[in-house]
Amino acid sequence: MDAASKAEPNPTTAERTSDVEMTVTRLFDAPPRLVFEAWTKPELLLRWWAPRALGISFVSCEIDPRTGGSYRFVFRHPDAPQPMAFFGRYLEVVPPSRMVWTNEEAGETAQVTTLTFEARGGQTLLTLCDRYPSKAVLDEAIASGGTGGVEGSFEQLDELLAELG
Repeated sequence: MDAASKAEPNPTTAERTSDVEMTVTRLFDAPPRLVFEAWTKPELLLRWWAPRALGISFVSCEIDPRTGGSYRFVFRHPDAPQPMAFFGRYLEVVPPSRMVWTNEEAGETAQVTTLTFEARGGQTLLTLCDRYPSKAVLDEAIASGGTGGVEGSFEQLDELLAELG
């Protein structure tokens, strides 16, 4: 790969794929094993998950990435008086190809995220599908910019993968 193609990040696409689903895709210049590790090791997640451009920082990262395990991420935003917690359970973890987890911070109406890692030569096509409990909940997530930080986070993941590769 030449320097020009390394400077140009792979595009992130996000589209509503049903009344209750939002799907994000991105091609990463690393094998699935490495991309999967970046999603499942706390020391790596801490380096890329919180989008710096939005001023968000990690406070804590607890993760048990196995089927039946759980996670809890706490973030701080400079404009928020209190830290924000995101937590849930892992419903399925199949290294290095698939993860499914719940997002339970909204209470009983949990959102379910399915993440797949597909080998494409030496690259990985990552597909992240968020399934919301209703059309209204997805509409609200879109209106409040719920997917706005993913591109910045993925750019940070690109940087980390380049270091690790």
